[in-house]
Amino acid sequence: MANFDQGNGHSGWSAEVATVTLSLDGVITGWSEGARRLLGHRAPEVVGRAATDLLLGDGAPEATGLSLTGSQEWRGTAALRHRDGHRVEATLHAQPSLGGDGTARSFVVALSPGPDPTMVQWAFEQSSLALSTHATASGAWRRNAVARGGGEHAPGSGGERRAPAFAEEGFLRCVRRVADEGSPLRYECPAPEPTCAPGDTAAPLTSAHHRAWVIELWPVRDPGTGEVVGVGTAAFDNSDQHTARQRLALLQEAGARVGTTLNVTRTAQELADLAVPRLADFVSVDLLDSVLRGDEPVPGPVDAAVVLRRVAHQSAGEGEDVPEAAIDLGGVDTYPPFSPPARCLADGKPVLSGADDPDFAAWIAGHETRTARVVEFGIHSVMATPLRARGITLGVAVFSRVTGSPPFQPDDLILAEELAGRAAVGVDNARRYTRERTNALTLQRSLLPRDLPRQAAVEVAYRYLPAGTGAGVGGDWFDVVPLSGTRVGLVVGDVVGHGIHASATMGRLRTAVRTLADVDLPPDELLTHLDDLVMHLATDKEDTDPDEPYVVSGEIGATCLYAVYDPVSRVCTFASAGHVPPVVLLPDGTARVVELTPGPLLGVGGLPFECTELELPEGSLLAFCTDGLVEARDRDVGAGLERLCGALAGSVSSLEATCDAVLKALLPTSPSDDVALLLARTRALHADQVAAWSLPSDPAVVADARAQATRQLTAWGLEEAAFVTELVVSELVTNAIRYGAVPIGLRLIRDRTLICEVSDASNTAPHLRRARTYDEGGRGLHMVAQLTQGWGTRQGPQGKTIWAEQSLPAG
Repeated sequence: MANFDQGNGHSGWSAEVATVTLSLDGVITGWSEGARRLLGHRAPEVVGRAATDLLLGDGAPEATGLSLTGSQEWRGTAALRHRDGHRVEATLHAQPSLGGDGTARSFVVALSPGPDPTMVQWAFEQSSLALSTHATASGAWRRNAVARGGGEHAPGSGGERRAPAFAEEGFLRCVRRVADEGSPLRYECPAPEPTCAPGDTAAPLTSAHHRAWVIELWPVRDPGTGEVVGVGTAAFDNSDQHTARQRLALLQEAGARVGTTLNVTRTAQELADLAVPRLADFVSVDLLDSVLRGDEPVPGPVDAAVVLRRVAHQSAGEGEDVPEAAIDLGGVDTYPPFSPPARCLADGKPVLSGADDPDFAAWIAGHETRTARVVEFGIHSVMATPLRARGITLGVAVFSRVTGSPPFQPDDLILAEELAGRAAVGVDNARRYTRERTNALTLQRSLLPRDLPRQAAVEVAYRYLPAGTGAGVGGDWFDVVPLSGTRVGLVVGDVVGHGIHASATMGRLRTAVRTLADVDLPPDELLTHLDDLVMHLATDKEDTDPDEPYVVSGEIGATCLYAVYDPVSRVCTFASAGHVPPVVLLPDGTARVVELTPGPLLGVGGLPFECTELELPEGSLLAFCTDGLVEARDRDVGAGLERLCGALAGSVSSLEATCDAVLKALLPTSPSDDVALLLARTRALHADQVAAWSLPSDPAVVADARAQATRQLTAWGLEEAAFVTELVVSELVTNAIRYGAVPIGLRLIRDRTLICEVSDASNTAPHLRRARTYDEGGRGLHMVAQLTQGWGTRQGPQGKTIWAEQSLPAG
């Protein structure tokens, strides 16, 4: 028996070999132990018998091709009979044993189970698969022509002992594992770019030979002992499938990485970042200016020379710079009609071009900086792909390859077109969002107060920040409403939802609050009327258009906080409709949340609102806000209000600076919701600014009321206002005595204006009317309206108050 190692440079094989000695007439004269193990016969049983007795079939040597004539070596196959009768396929190799005269004296026949090892060798060498074997003892490799990379190494040469090119650490671990465990494995070896074919560890092949492989590994065992003596491998060319998977992976990644934000330039940059370096060495994205403004571009392709603005580019080079770029970010370039970008925009189809394209050469030559970049970096192949979505052209993406990279192929053009198409949808979504956001911001800013009205009760400052994310413009609002008697109404609210519909609803609610505040309703009654209005808006079918893209449903929800501060009594009355409570900072530096009786959201209906009164020292600071300031994903409203208290406690004297400090302390760089903040520092009217009298229900007291008012004006140095004030006091007191009920009161307030108030216990409000020629009354209020800056009526818990306001004399 002989053992031959396939990796030792010989042409033998690793298998058990049996030998039989034959005489020239075909009689068995010798029988080896290997022959006994192969066929089961002992030597005494077969020696002296004809060799043909062991053959199956016709039994003639000619039937097997065996010829023992002459002195020629012979090789062939035969079916032999085992001692127990079963068939044994064997390969026969006969060698003549020569005498001194050179003639054959006998034959030595080697019997090996299985096919002809030479045929096995031929099959190994000529296989279309990349086959190799590894001998565990010597560590040698044997590879066929495919595994050697096209047959550049002849069998038996030194190249046969080299490991395959895919013998990186992962593959070698698999080889060792198969040899140790004796179990087959599969290993996938994706080829790097550029790559080598299995069996070649020399320089990388050209792009045409970039391959990926799936490798099957199995243990090779000694048939006699069962010991693992080597590892066999078969590598299947998986290049097409690997390339297809790479393209699908890139497209799948594009769905996750491109269009992550509703920002036009960011979406364009995401396309450039994705394509480099996996598809191109340099990518630029240029868009029409109308796209950046959110306008609607002209439908269809773009004809003739086109002016585009560079919004994104990326390079495969090291560092953050993009040295290949001939146009800076934000720069404008005009593409001539024959250039690849203009051609793809005109046709609406991608264009593959390169150094061998005359139009490409003419385009490069027409721009000095672009010419220098092409020469410096060796840009030789480009793909221009239009960015088109929903029938409109947005811009163009240009993919380029430089020296050292292969030219683009048609398959690359298909991939680039698909990537550009997905990016175009993201760009168009961002453009549409930009348009909607701009319109909503314009509407919202037109509905929010630009300059707060002048009033004497509080000093105010405010901030409004739109959402910095893709949620859209919201419906947050605030307002300051001057009321009679130097009082002021402070309001802050938030409409549920985002977009133009929320902004429009916000405008309607703000207008309603102003209208109801002018009627001088208490805060709880004002919210009740506002709640009714929201319910009417929600059920108004004409208010919503089913084709309106911004309206999700006809339901409307909103929160609101309304407060009235009286600087005379220094009492602030609050009522809340599901809104965030305010925070008060007292003059001693103590900051706390105002405890309010919470009310339902506006639009719920049927539930009451309650007032909360709080007496405030002069100089107290009230902070009203929407939930966007105090609520976030990582904190609830309670924690946010505590942070607001802390920010106010450490605030500076200026309200404007305090607003900035609060926003900096509580808000991230890009808030996820709209934020409204209104700060109000209270003032107080002292005793020397207010004079009040209680009057009996007697017409004779009118003259005394005029006299008291005149004396008070003289004390204030307002003698010039005495004439008008006497007329106003006379008319209002007379009306209260004639039509009202006791108690009756007269109050004068001196601040930025002079205010005269007459109150009584009747709830019947007077109204202005035109008196006829012979009427004895009805002219008093008309005269008051003509002589004063304004007048009105407000209801109170115990009657009404009629007031008239006039400007103070100059100086």
